[in-house]
Amino acid sequence: MNIILLGPPGAGKGTQARFLCDDRNMIQLSTGDMLREAKTSGTEMGKRVAEVMDRGDLVTDEIVIGLIREKLQGDKKGGFIFDGFPRTLAQADALGELLQEQGEALDHVVELQVNDEVLVDRIVGRAAEAAAAGQPVRADDNEESLKVRLMAYYKQTSPLVGYYYAKGDLKSVDGLGTMDAVKGDIAGILDA
Repeated sequence: MNIILLGPPGAGKGTQARFLCDDRNMIQLSTGDMLREAKTSGTEMGKRVAEVMDRGDLVTDEIVIGLIREKLQGDKKGGFIFDGFPRTLAQADALGELLQEQGEALDHVVELQVNDEVLVDRIVGRAAEAAAAGQPVRADDNEESLKVRLMAYYKQTSPLVGYYYAKGDLKSVDGLGTMDAVKGDIAGILDA
């Protein structure tokens, strides 16, 4: 089973992806993790990634698709969770073409819906609790940074909600429920 988790920063995509990996033996394909891994791999693709990143340039969609292609040709386990990709309509088209080329399909697109004000309060509150407890806090877990990240999400990624809705692939869950409630809602979608 191959799924995409959609939702703004802080909606809980990473947490839910970990649950799916543990419970269903799925493989989380996180663009950031794949780029870091490729950069140090020594492969041809890895060398390309390292050159681009060392120049401080953004990695092209073509390179990211190449990395995903490599992963799809490996051990599939319980299927793939696409996390942080696609972010744009062009990337969604490219992913669709790649999956088709590899004889794979996209089974579900799960959107974690949130209220932005509640989300900002939750993230800023979580950062304050972590700081008070002497735990590490993400540098971008503050109100201003989060609003910038939300704006980028709405500009680039929110069109994917309509795109996948029109294709009949989109299912939405309340991303502000408890971790277990969201996990249960996602399980209900995947098991339907």
